[in-house]
Amino acid sequence: MTFLDATEADYSVLEQLLGREPAGRFAVVVRRISGEPVVIENEPHLRDGTPMPTLYWLVDKELHEAVSRIEGDAGVHRYEELTNPEDLQATHDAYAERRKAATVRHDLVQPSGGVGGTRVGVKCLHAHLANFLVGNSDPVGEIVATEVALPEFVIIDVRA
Repeated sequence: MTFLDATEADYSVLEQLLGREPAGRFAVVVRRISGEPVVIENEPHLRDGTPMPTLYWLVDKELHEAVSRIEGDAGVHRYEELTNPEDLQATHDAYAERRKAATVRHDLVQPSGGVGGTRVGVKCLHAHLANFLVGNSDPVGEIVATEVALPEFVIIDVRA
């Protein structure tokens, strides 16, 4: 799979979800049973060469809103306290390695950090849930998944 695998329909749906043209190449890696994108995998650099720290991005509107409510209720701090620091660091390290393996532009400044660009702790529950939904070990994403009502989805393709 390459990042050019996003179909015209996927591109159009993502443009509607974002309210703007996507700034980089991507592939849909998790879909609802209906075919709607849930998680995309971003190329590690935007078209203009800007590093993109978020490899897996939660684009499903319903899930995004549910996770935003959790974050608004101090969920980031609660979940960080519930997570073993060593397990969380292992998640960040594995995420950074996956992003590095997906990098095609080695001549540019590289994105850094783990899930959502974070080196330690928890920054973005959306990014952790996306990482978990693609099948990666993510203790924070797993906790988020237990708190939100997950729609029926199917993993399409993941480069994990």
